[in-house]
Amino acid sequence: MQPPTHTDRPHHRLTAGLLTLLLACTPLTACSSDSNNNPLDIGTFDPEAMASAKASESASAAASASAAASAEASAQAAAPTPESLSDQELGYHVVSIPENLTDAQTKALVDYVAYDQVTWRIWSTGEGLDDLPAVATGDVLGTIEQDAHSLNGRRANPPLQVTITEVSVAEDGTYAELSKCSDRTQVTVTDADGNDITGPDYPSYAEYHVIMVPGPDSSWLTTAETVISNENCTVE
Repeated sequence: MQPPTHTDRPHHRLTAGLLTLLLACTPLTACSSDSNNNPLDIGTFDPEAMASAKASESASAAASASAAASAEASAQAAAPTPESLSDQELGYHVVSIPENLTDAQTKALVDYVAYDQVTWRIWSTGEGLDDLPAVATGDVLGTIEQDAHSLNGRRANPPLQVTITEVSVAEDGTYAELSKCSDRTQVTVTDADGNDITGPDYPSYAEYHVIMVPGPDSSWLTTAETVISNENCTVE
């Protein structure tokens, strides 16, 4: 997200029956049997105890399967959605994101949105500059810091709508790329006195190409964000 300007910068467990048998058939209290005195002789098993043990094992297996299904459902429920990535209070709205992303792609997406929200907060409120090093690095970090200090009270006013169109992560994990379209048709720019200075040259749409690199805490940091086009993208 570029700063607002007049142009484009805005082991198995023992069964109950077997465990009971082992506890009872110690050297001090040997179990009796018609055939021998072996304390582990299967002839000492009670059929009812065995049935109970098998039923217990079946119930345990069913519980494990249920837990696994529940964990999978929880993971799916935790997957990011446009709604969960949006910030209503900030006026930052994600309209759509790519489907069927891998875990690595999802991580890159979430970390980029975190960056995009930090920069949008800077341009729209003048706050959040201290949060920038946690989401950005390299040239883009220095550029945004410089531009933020030269805003002189100018603000970009929400709502901002964003569509993430593509996310890819290098096989070796050394970088990630992302494509984004920003809809600024409802964004206005005001000066320090609140006067509307949006102007006719303020682009309605902006298409970005983003490059991210791994950060020290396994997060992705945005290192480059380039405007590809000011009109040839859509948010839907």
